This record gives sequence, structure tokens and C-alpha cells, in this order.
Amino acid sequence: MGIFTSFFKLVPLEFVLISVFFSLLHAILCKVCRVSELSGHGPPTYPIIGCMISFYKNRTRLIDWYTELIAESDTNTIVVNRLGARRTIVTANSENVEYMLKTNFNNFPKGKPFTEILGDFLGYGIFNVDGELWRIQRKLASHAFSTNSLREFVMSTLEEEVENQFLPSLESLAAASAVVDLQDLLRRLSFNMICKVSLGVDHCVLDPSQLVSPLNKAFDMASEICAKRGAAPLLLVWKVKKWLGVGSEKKLRDAVEEVHAYVEEIIRNRKKKMDESQENCGEDLLSRLILAGCDEEVIRDMIINFIMAGRDTTSAAMTWLFWLLSCHPVIEQELLKEIQKNDKRLSDYESLEGLKLLKASLCESMRLYPPVAWDSKHAMVDDMLPDGTLVQAGDRVTYFPYGMGRMEALWGKDCIEFRPSRWFIEPSHQGGSLKKVSPYKFPVFQAGPRICLGRDMAFIQMKYVVASILRRFEIKPIRSEKPIFVPLLTAHMAGGLKVLIKKRDHSI
Repeated sequence: MGIFTSFFKLVPLEFVLISVFFSLLHAILCKVCRVSELSGHGPPTYPIIGCMISFYKNRTRLIDWYTELIAESDTNTIVVNRLGARRTIVTANSENVEYMLKTNFNNFPKGKPFTEILGDFLGYGIFNVDGELWRIQRKLASHAFSTNSLREFVMSTLEEEVENQFLPSLESLAAASAVVDLQDLLRRLSFNMICKVSLGVDHCVLDPSQLVSPLNKAFDMASEICAKRGAAPLLLVWKVKKWLGVGSEKKLRDAVEEVHAYVEEIIRNRKKKMDESQENCGEDLLSRLILAGCDEEVIRDMIINFIMAGRDTTSAAMTWLFWLLSCHPVIEQELLKEIQKNDKRLSDYESLEGLKLLKASLCESMRLYPPVAWDSKHAMVDDMLPDGTLVQAGDRVTYFPYGMGRMEALWGKDCIEFRPSRWFIEPSHQGGSLKKVSPYKFPVFQAGPRICLGRDMAFIQMKYVVASILRRFEIKPIRSEKPIFVPLLTAHMAGGLKVLIKKRDHSI
């Protein structure tokens, strides 16, 4: 095995299996095979290998490629067949989404192919399991998230993190006229928040001149490699690399071991402290799970799942919003007026509820740049979607929030424009009521039985942070070109958002 290991370290396996393979086949297939089309619209497809050639050509822009294909389809659904992967149905049809996530929920679990990709990292946590194990964890988590005490704990933690650490850091950066990556700052803040809410610990330095914590780096590494597993042109590639223990799979194993060791140590210390004191040690999720009598491995996996779900989603949404506001200064000024009109302590829940334009702006940002670009289920038995698309048992069925935000059928001819007013009943930003938009049209927090438990807390956090920044600072990106959207497990902005931070002349 030493010879194989040395070889794969020098030559990427993907290059060997894919580049050479397709360079030999492409010319032959183009001459001897007529390109066949899938029912409706879809990628060019050949016998045996399916759409593998066009898939590989578009591998660096899959979301935009899928969006283009789906927009051309009468049903906003395409079927993708490629060698080495399950038949995949990708849909931006809201009726299909509702059917998958609610009407026939039991036929569309995450499925073994999905849980296998994330299993090394997320284990048997709530976001990576189905059936009875999911129901037990969902019930347990629902109870924790529905308590007023947890909401109060989130609010106090948010105020402490933002007022005592985050804003002073921005003050220093503004005084120094330093260029900073706002995405990195927001990710550090979000990581701190989710660690405090989940584990009761503060583990990320907000000073951008300091390195991120090893735990944060391990999460980054594990999530990135797991995402690339799912997007690999040939799924056999990562499985072979895992068997050999080389390349990205070795990095994943090391990262997961670091995450597990850190979380397990905190669990043991918390249990010991609770046993010694004979009382609850805090309002964080970890303390609640210990009090509920959960096994240590279950607690570990649930905590890792919640950290994974909460650390990058809110920071991604806020990053894209700040960039969009820099392109729409009129909307930014309207937001400032709204914040001024609700000029109470931002930690007051009712004041945050009153920031309707801010919520509309966040929704509009997530419509165009959803924190999770797509999500897949796997059909248990043969089925038919509402638009007439036939589903075979074992098919991967993907609903596609990124593409849905760009469908004229759902959002009109101005669907690619940033227009928060579309979220109001009246076409006005001032004093109106927000629309009740179907979660199956806007599934950024999923929908149906698996709808995100932390949705309300996410909005509270994002409103508080964005309003706190806008009322004190001007955020000026230093580059004018449009950023690149990168859809890993959670999406982010390629290269970050480099900005100059300037104190406002008149604080609101």
C-alpha cells in the first residue's frame, strides 16, 4: 500500500480517473453518438456515461449551470444522469418542494447516501439521521428551543458578545483605517455565539489580527471536505482515498478527531461539575441535554450538529446583506431611519420585532444568496412529483433554494434584483406589514416537519448584529466587482468581503 500512498500524494486521484478518462472519450462520443435530451430540459446526455462530460465541464459553476437548465424547463425541474452517481432530480418548483418536505415527507428522508457523506463528521446527530432516531432528537431539541429561558440566554449572550467584544473591535479597526475581511469577523462572532449557546464556552478570538481557534479551523476543514465529497464527479474517489487514508480524507479524519476530543472533554467536565454541585450549571444546550439523561455520544453528535448548522449560516446571510447594501445606498438609508424609529435597547425583543425592513432585507439577501444553496433527499419507493416528474426508488431528489430565488415563475421578472419591498403587502418600505411567504417558495430554513428549530433565534441574532453595526459604522467594500458565491455545506463569499470601516458622523 506504500507505493499507492506515495503515488496518490503526488498525483490527484480525480485527475487520473476523470481528466484522462474524459479526454479519451469526449471526441469519440461526439462523433458516434447523438446527444440525447432528458424529458423536458436537462444537460446533454450520452449513452452509458450520461451527462458526465457536461457535468465535469461545469463542475466549478454547478449552481449557475443548474439554474440555467431549470429556468429553461417548463416545470422548473431537471433530471440528471451521470456515470458513478445516483439519478438526480433537481427542482425549483415550489409544489414539488412542498410534496417532498411535507405532503409525502416519509418517502423523502435524507437517506443513506447523504448520511454516509456526512457521517464521519456529524455522526448520528439530528441533521444527519432519519426515522425514530431523528424524532427523538427533534422532540428533545424542540423542547429546549421553545423555552423562554433559552431565548433570554441567547439575548443576554448576544448583548455581551456584541457590546463588549465585537463593537470595540470594529472601533479599533475604524480608528486604524484598516482593511478587514468582514466575512471573517462575522464568522468569528457567529462561532462564538453558537459555542456559548450550545456549549456554554467562549472559544473564538474576535480580533482579526489573531488566528482563529484550532476548533474553528477543524470545523472549517471537516465541513469543506464533506461538501466536496458530495460534489465529487465520481463518488468512488473519496471512498478510495478514505480506504487508503490519504489526501483530503486523512485531513478529514484528523479534523474530526480534534472536534470530537474537544467536545467530549467539555461534556465530561460539565458532567463532573454538575455532579459535584448537584445543580444546573447553565442555560446552554449542553446542560439541558445532560439533565435530560442523554448518552455522551448522542450529546456529542447533537452539539456538533448544532454548531455546524449555526456557525456559518447567519454570518453568510449578513455578509451578503452588507455587500448588497453597499450597492443600494438608498435602501441602506431607509434601514437607518427604521433603526432610529425603533430607538430602544436593541436587546429588547419587541424592538427587534419592529425592524420589519431589516427582516425583509435579510430575507431578500437569503433569497438571492441562501446560506444552504441546495438540499437533497432520497426516495424510498417509486413516486411522482406534482409536476409529473417520475421518481424511482433510490433517486436523489434535490430542492434548490439558490435556483428558486432566480425563477421568474416564483418572483417575477425582477427576480435577480435586490428589492426588499417585495416582502411587504403594500409596495412600500414604510410602516407596512410583511407578507406571509410560503416556506416552500422560500425554503432557506427548510420547511415541514424538519423546519429549522433555530430560525427565530437566527433572525434575532442577525437583526441585532446588523442594526448594531449600521447605527455606528459605514461599511465600504474596497472592490467593486461582484463577489463569487461558493456553495459548500453552508455557502460563503469566495475570498471574503474586504472592507473599510468608518464611524458614522452622527450616531443614530
